[in-house]
Amino acid sequence: MAFELPDLPYDYDALEPHIDARTMEIHHTKHHNAYLTKFNKAIEGTPLEDQDLETILASAGQHGAGVRNQGGGYYNHIIFWESMSPDGGGKPSGKLAEAIDSAFGSFDDFREQFTAAATGLFGSGFVWLVVDAGQLKIVSTPNQDNPVMDVVAESGKPILGLDVWEHAFYLKHQNKKPDYVDAWWHVVNWDGVAKKFESASY
Repeated sequence: MAFELPDLPYDYDALEPHIDARTMEIHHTKHHNAYLTKFNKAIEGTPLEDQDLETILASAGQHGAGVRNQGGGYYNHIIFWESMSPDGGGKPSGKLAEAIDSAFGSFDDFREQFTAAATGLFGSGFVWLVVDAGQLKIVSTPNQDNPVMDVVAESGKPILGLDVWEHAFYLKHQNKKPDYVDAWWHVVNWDGVAKKFESASY
């Protein structure tokens, strides 16, 4: 069964003024859809067709660049869309907030470290908040790799993901990546991240 392009959980203009509608539309209908199409083609007629997405990615290093790059791009964008909400921003609460304080000292320290990872990532890639053996950590991956894959130095279950490819911000911010990262904090879907945290912790 072929994988499908998921609908966004909000309209293209719902994250304005922080993430512009034109970027969201192009990012979803062109970039994400292209990864999906090429990923389906890469696994067509192979045993991977019958596996779930995370199982495929967990052995991405064994299946070639098509599966690694296109499957990674398909998965990464799903996490990225789910990491944002028109009702996002602010700070997390409850168990997630406690875990962030425990792992990083405070939410402000976490935000500073995550921002530094995003603005300092050379080239294209993603920055993640992951759960690994019950602990939170920040992980950066190049291109369309992610912490689920067997090819990365640091693994874990992603609960928050930020796309720092230029196509994610160039229409609005040009080369000012720090401005994009700052805007993104205003739409982080902490309720969704908290649900992922709880499911990944048990």
